[in-house]
Amino acid sequence: MDPYEIIFHPYVTEKTMNFMEKNNALEFVVKREANKKTIKKAIEKMFEVKVKDVNTRITKTGKHAIVYFMPEFKAEDIGMRIGIF
Repeated sequence: MDPYEIIFHPYVTEKTMNFMEKNNALEFVVKREANKKTIKKAIEKMFEVKVKDVNTRITKTGKHAIVYFMPEFKAEDIGMRIGIF
């Protein structure tokens, strides 16, 4: 499993930025066939973090995954590493 085939890119809006600060979570656009378990494994492998939970939804722009991180990993730090800021 190549995580870069599952996770396409982060989805950044003002709402997701507030979500990151309040809920320690980031939103990504993911492969439509991916399930929560494969998304969780891909994020953990890509960023070397522990994922608490994954929520998914399908929109006009594709499938989105909201990834909640464990408290010891900060979403802001991960966002800095991938260039959101």
